[in-house]
Amino acid sequence: MKRPQWPRWMPVDPYIVLLLATMGVAALLPARGAAAEGVSWLATAAVAFLFFLYGARLSTREALDGLRHWRLHLTILGCTFVLFPLLGLAGQALVPVLLDDTLYRGLLFLTLVPSTIQSSIAFTSIARGNVPVAICAGSFSSLAGIVVTPLLAALLLGGGIGGGGGFSTDAVLRIVLQLLVPFLAGQLLRRWIGELVLRHRRLLSLVDRGAILLVVYSAFSEGMVRGVWGQVSVVRLLELIGVEAVLLAVVLAVTWYGSKALRFDRGDRVAIQFAGSTKSLAAGLPMASVLFGAEASLAVLPLMLFHQMQLMVAAVVARRRERDPAPAGDPLRHAATDHR
Repeated sequence: MKRPQWPRWMPVDPYIVLLLATMGVAALLPARGAAAEGVSWLATAAVAFLFFLYGARLSTREALDGLRHWRLHLTILGCTFVLFPLLGLAGQALVPVLLDDTLYRGLLFLTLVPSTIQSSIAFTSIARGNVPVAICAGSFSSLAGIVVTPLLAALLLGGGIGGGGGFSTDAVLRIVLQLLVPFLAGQLLRRWIGELVLRHRRLLSLVDRGAILLVVYSAFSEGMVRGVWGQVSVVRLLELIGVEAVLLAVVLAVTWYGSKALRFDRGDRVAIQFAGSTKSLAAGLPMASVLFGAEASLAVLPLMLFHQMQLMVAAVVARRRERDPAPAGDPLRHAATDHR
């Protein structure tokens, strides 16, 4: 029996529907007490397992080969951890006209999060870009983000949102234990389990999505129990969406035309555009849970909205890039990847 397919004309990724449904369940049936502790522990374990699978999937040789493109990786890291935060800081001028202080802090946190892995690879592949470089770039960005994102949060966000959570040595240690240690464990065991993980790519996709749903449910449940959501109006949400649309448009333009000015070839420009303009839910959500505590549900709202927006816009851009004529001597690189 053929599995039912999501209608192609629907602009919303089916996974975003699951995210919205999870938020709805958290609003109606939030986890409380011992149940909340259990959900939080399960979400932490799922994220750790996800990064373990990331480590087992990435070939060490592939990573070392990717280091040869150091200029490209520095460009992508610059977009992710310099350009985005600078634009985020510029957004402070919108407070309180378009954004209140709480949503602005969430927007600023969004700009500090590392790049995606699956999405940037998938869109780079569709657009006939340099897929091996996109794989390494996404992985390097995620690893760098484990350290860089908390440090930038300490520098730019201080004590966090509304005093809940915040930066501390303990917060960094928890992020390292949850993300970096499992990744390194996966690298160490890759010799024995790497081929198995590559053969079962769907498992990585399911763990990826399942971990995010658990973190969303845990964060939004805590926000409901503490009454955080009463602080945000519909008008403010619409204004936030408009601000994020401008943010995404600016970064997409800078990554594409800036990489041309830096004399990268077309394949590398495609990788730079998609790896340099996307933000990772998988990395951002657990970090927000650690850094912002009870206020994490509001802290991740801008990230969740931006994630949906980047998927929709990047899909359109990738299809347009796919129709570009291939320059002479510029090899076409394709890879079968799972969409996030």
